[in-house]
Amino acid sequence: MVVFLFPLWGSEGFVSAHPMPNSVVLLKIHEKHISGEIQLPLSELQSAIGMKVNDNSEKLVERAGNSLRMYLLKHIRPRTFDGKLWQVQLGKMQVIETKNPLSGSYKELIVEFSMMPPLSYDLRNFYFDYDVILHQVASHKVLVAVKQDWQRGIMHEDRTPPDGTPPDGTPPDSTMQQVGVIAWDVVNNKLNPFQISLQQGSTWLGFKSMVSLGIKHIAEGIDHLLFLLVLLLPIPLLVNNQKWSSFRNVRQSLVHITKVVTAFTFGHSITLLFGALGWIFLPSRPIEVLIGVSILVSAIHAIKPIFPAKETYIAFGFGLIHGLAFAYTLQNLSLSTSKMALSILGFNLGIELMQLVVIIAVIPWLLLLSRTGFYTKFRVGAAILASIAAIGWIIERVSLQPNIITLAIEKTANYALWFLLMLAFVASLTYFLENKRRKLI
Repeated sequence: MVVFLFPLWGSEGFVSAHPMPNSVVLLKIHEKHISGEIQLPLSELQSAIGMKVNDNSEKLVERAGNSLRMYLLKHIRPRTFDGKLWQVQLGKMQVIETKNPLSGSYKELIVEFSMMPPLSYDLRNFYFDYDVILHQVASHKVLVAVKQDWQRGIMHEDRTPPDGTPPDGTPPDSTMQQVGVIAWDVVNNKLNPFQISLQQGSTWLGFKSMVSLGIKHIAEGIDHLLFLLVLLLPIPLLVNNQKWSSFRNVRQSLVHITKVVTAFTFGHSITLLFGALGWIFLPSRPIEVLIGVSILVSAIHAIKPIFPAKETYIAFGFGLIHGLAFAYTLQNLSLSTSKMALSILGFNLGIELMQLVVIIAVIPWLLLLSRTGFYTKFRVGAAILASIAAIGWIIERVSLQPNIITLAIEKTANYALWFLLMLAFVASLTYFLENKRRKLI
């Protein structure tokens, strides 16, 4: 959220690290308006307005929200190149604590806002007359970046932690477009007009960005991936006397995998479509809890069959829940019907591509391992670990507080490729040794 978290911008004429926290303006470019978020360090804001907003930040929004809104509206004045003012509206405000290795801990006021240009005006080109804090603190700087622009393929997905606050440090990264820095011209003792001129994009760039976002959503969505993997654990097995016992052959296993994955795809595609279009809506918190429940139920099933021969129906049902979680990513894009349809198609395509990559990477080794006596121990052990992870997520999403399990999951997820290589090695070695033992017998 501060300049220290930005790359050094010197080569482009921007600023480098500065010994005090600076403001950040993050823009979301929609078809007919611009929304975004302003991040204001309270220490700097206090210097600018004279109110003790930093020294006495407890319940600041409730106590001084109206005054702060009036101040902000006075100092945020977007206008057309011919001088016509845009409409500015402020949304939710909240105070959070930010930690930075150079400046330490400090508090910020996070303000949501939207800007509407005059009718028929090109919203990609305008003057952003902004002097919040700057009108009094000449050393202050405002870093401006675009975090969402569908036409340019810029799509930064927020990862909101369990406590519901924005992630600490939300700098422009590779998924954001750095626009520039609003700073006082000390030499001429004035604040020059800050011009924003965004390149025109294309439908193709927007579609590609949604495919990439779908891929990223699954690649970083540990809970979605774990559900899919746990669902695949009993795929090579058949039920006998309410226990996993005999094995399907390779062809039967592949057919069953196809049915289960297709059912999951249909399930999440339906609710992704309905949710993204706003036809159905459920609060995110119970949906996230139910995703944890879906993992727990599937893990128990992998240990002992609780819905034998009904995996396809279960995959479809839980797919409906996962689809609602996917839909939240698309709901704030404010796109026209045609572009929303393309976004849903591209996002879903990205999800399916990533799922396919995971299945192709994992299934051969599961099938190979299932032909050995070690598979039972592996299956039960993996299901128990998945159950623990699911319980951790459920507790976190109910209590809105991270716990030792979820913190461990985050660290462990960085070694996913090593776990895959270990699975391949163990499956190959176990299969080789068991075949060798059978030949000796």
